Amino acid sequence: MRCPFCGDPETQVKDSRPTEDNTAIRRRRLCTNCGARFTTFERVQLRELTVIKNDGRRAPFDREKLLRSIQIAMRKRPVSEERIERVVNSIQRRLESTGESEIPSKAIGEMVMEALEELDKVAYVRFASVYRNFREAKDFEEFIGRIAAKTD
Repeated sequence: MRCPFCGDPETQVKDSRPTEDNTAIRRRRLCTNCGARFTTFERVQLRELTVIKNDGRRAPFDREKLLRSIQIAMRKRPVSEERIERVVNSIQRRLESTGESEIPSKAIGEMVMEALEELDKVAYVRFASVYRNFREAKDFEEFIGRIAAKTD
């Protein structure tokens, strides 16, 4: 594993343990060149996934991009990083188990919406505002009205 700080290819694993949900191995590493410490995660990848964008472009599935987008929606919300990781792992497993190697970005967005609706309503509205491209306050009002109608 290449050191992210100095680029040296020689690093040592100092500690390995499974993540809380047992879907990955967390490894603490030490660079033998610069002495920096960093963490890596090893996960099972069932298949290579390609995301088909709305404009037809194709891009490799990027788990980190999915994680970042959920973290942005969850910013300053009372949800642990472990729960966010479990949501990302769950979405990735669902995508890999569809049997398809090409997944429309819309399908991923809908899975994120479903997960956030269960996890945190504020994060759900935040994500929806970007995903559904809200332009005015009335877009928020209509969306929140639909959420309220579901819970009544």
